[in-house]
Amino acid sequence: MTLPSTIPAVLAEAATRFGDRPALIDRARVISFSGLLDAARSAASAFLTQGVGPGDRVAIWAPNSPEWILAALGAQMAGAAIVPINTRLKGREAGDILRRAKVCLLVTVETFLGVDYPAMIAGEDLPQLRTIVRLPGDGAETWTAFMASGAGSGAPAVDRSIAALSETDVSDILFTSGTTGAPKGVISAHGQVIALFAEWARIVDLREEDRMLIVNPFFHTFGYKAGWLACLIVGATMVPTAQFDVDQTLALIDQGGVSFVPGPPTLFQSLLSAPRENLDLSSLRVAVTGAANVPPSLVRRMGSELGFQRVVTGYGMTECGVIAMSRPDQDAEGVALTCGRVLPGLELRLVDDAGVDVEPGRDGEILVRGYGVMVGYLDDPVATAETIDAEGWLRTGDIGVLAPDATLRITDRKKDMYICGGFNCYPAEIEHRLCEHPGVAMAAVVGVPDERMGEVGKAFVVPRPGAQLTPEALIAWARTEMANYKAPRFVAIVADLPRNAAGKVLRNALRDEALNAHPPHATA
Repeated sequence: MTLPSTIPAVLAEAATRFGDRPALIDRARVISFSGLLDAARSAASAFLTQGVGPGDRVAIWAPNSPEWILAALGAQMAGAAIVPINTRLKGREAGDILRRAKVCLLVTVETFLGVDYPAMIAGEDLPQLRTIVRLPGDGAETWTAFMASGAGSGAPAVDRSIAALSETDVSDILFTSGTTGAPKGVISAHGQVIALFAEWARIVDLREEDRMLIVNPFFHTFGYKAGWLACLIVGATMVPTAQFDVDQTLALIDQGGVSFVPGPPTLFQSLLSAPRENLDLSSLRVAVTGAANVPPSLVRRMGSELGFQRVVTGYGMTECGVIAMSRPDQDAEGVALTCGRVLPGLELRLVDDAGVDVEPGRDGEILVRGYGVMVGYLDDPVATAETIDAEGWLRTGDIGVLAPDATLRITDRKKDMYICGGFNCYPAEIEHRLCEHPGVAMAAVVGVPDERMGEVGKAFVVPRPGAQLTPEALIAWARTEMANYKAPRFVAIVADLPRNAAGKVLRNALRDEALNAHPPHATA
């Protein structure tokens, strides 16, 4: 089947194919595919009336909602690129993105979790920003008033704008999470996004009869492209939620027939820990997880206790969306400890520090090439050239190992590696091992300075409920289970690990905490 070339064309095709079937369910509110197209066209007309057009950037700084999707689709129909902004950012951080992306119109929320978003950027110098539209709110700048400012879904200007779009036009600029430094704006085009996530949807077996719970934030690839856009591509129903609540999630499964659940491992651990008596979870079919280490025991329990028929893990990054996915022929260990095989149409290499390909079974930096690789970094040709070479290979900065069956195992972020006594230590490997301890639910390892060894490991460990776990006992266990240089020298028992909104562990925060507790020249 030939894929549509632009995201608005995806929506139009879905409306033709699926018509009055539900595209989106938000509590008692149900929007059909045809209704979604009409509403998105009305939004596009409003954007055009506000002077938004090709080459412009529209930012969306709000939690998941139907209006988020309508704003994105409407802006893209008008020829603009969307700039999703992390709802956890403070005013200065959001202001930096708005300035750098030269955003002309911002769609935001009046308040969310007690935070006044427009007030946070009130003092920012934003010369390009002409309009702020509030979701919801009072006054002339509300979403309702904004929608009413256009000429409606039948406006000829909308048809002309959509017809002018091509697969090479910029669809979005997603800023990296910032866990590895200052966020960079990653530019993607309509055609590549559609091709990549149509393939993603095929591999995870997303079907038109599925109802996908979308807890993952829309400002992230997992919630946007592997979320509502994937639903539009295949005709699945999206069930967005603004934030994760375990009781609400269980109710949506029990009463709403949710069948497809993407989310970080913590989401599924929360479901497993919650009371589930008298709940019907039989609709559950597929879970997609990642963004953190996944213990094999969790994969098994998701099947045996929650009833998922298939659990999928994968590997991706903002700069290339999705790179590898687990496949149905993999068992729980394969799903948990590898990220599967590279997507068809993408090429993968593993190289050493000199750029020479390594042998199978050896650690190497992961390079990827193909249709999923970003157009480049926003206004940063130097960083783009440093990341994508002249032959089109994207340096991921991740270390991995390819097995004989072509499955990829991520050893770690290259920058997260630390060297203990001359030996390379990869935290992901150590964390997986620690999670095999019967008392450990989650673990994160960072390197801390040591006068004698150079660096040693410190593990932050979340115990299983009811486990009697002590740092001393876990260190002793680790020394019997892994090479001495890999065994953490220090262990901190914690209630939870700090994470960003996408579920990634904030290692910088853990490093800072570890350095405060174990300053340079510490010895053991």
